[in-house]
Amino acid sequence: MALLWKRDKHATAPRGWRAVVLDYVYIVIGSVILGISFNVFQLPNKIAGGGVSGISIILHYTLGWEPAFVLWGLNIPLFIGGVLILGRSFGYFDYALKTLVGTLFLPLTVYLTSDWPAATNNPLLGALYGGIGVGLGLGIVFRGRGSTGGTALAGQVIQKFTGLSLGLCVSVIDGMIVVTSAFTLSLESALYALICIYLQAKMIDVVQLGFNTEKMALIISDKEEAMRQAILDEIDRGVTRITSQGGYTGDDRPMLMTVVSQGELTHLKQLVKAIDPESFFIITNATEVFGKGFYTRT
Repeated sequence: MALLWKRDKHATAPRGWRAVVLDYVYIVIGSVILGISFNVFQLPNKIAGGGVSGISIILHYTLGWEPAFVLWGLNIPLFIGGVLILGRSFGYFDYALKTLVGTLFLPLTVYLTSDWPAATNNPLLGALYGGIGVGLGLGIVFRGRGSTGGTALAGQVIQKFTGLSLGLCVSVIDGMIVVTSAFTLSLESALYALICIYLQAKMIDVVQLGFNTEKMALIISDKEEAMRQAILDEIDRGVTRITSQGGYTGDDRPMLMTVVSQGELTHLKQLVKAIDPESFFIITNATEVFGKGFYTRT
């Protein structure tokens, strides 16, 4: 357990106290949004959207157990198990402490808002807005560099003993919870839960990365100089020349890399096609692009 608190020599420098306080504010606000969304959207519509919260919904409707107590009863042992079993791989002291705060505060919010009326009794609306609300809350918690515990910790433990990827471990656990809800609640509830889980993931991405998604283009062309000049002059974007080598021929093939906005992408595609229709052109999403012409680091 001592390994958990040991700081790696390559770790980043300590952050200012204001930044640390802001992290905890994020965790508390995110937990509140998550807890309220759980109570007014998911719970009344029997939408067990994975995680420990999904387990609490199943146990609430099958055994009559209070969801807040189920959350405490499962999350706290998972946290302790994460500390004892995972050791240093669980995280350093600051992350562990933030996870503990989220682990305790989320069930408290669920308990304090347990008598709030349902926002809707339509299960589709419950799945849609529940997914958005829970995803928003989790995204804010993650922005605070924290966690609310749950199946992510269970996934880490399974990963340690099986060697499987963390994403696969968590997905298997959540999948088992959804399948269980199909048998204990209804197949329809499980199908709505899948919608909820999808929206949660998308909303977390929105909070973490924002709505602005730039496009990164990689271009390999025999007319590299003309292509470079056109990007600089006509689109007014920077371009980087990367030395690359063809895997089949072994010949040197300069590759151009540039980042453009969504609105500039069509212009770029037209330029590339006009200059060299035979070029090899790759477009991929680029999120949180910092630098001249895009965003300033904060």
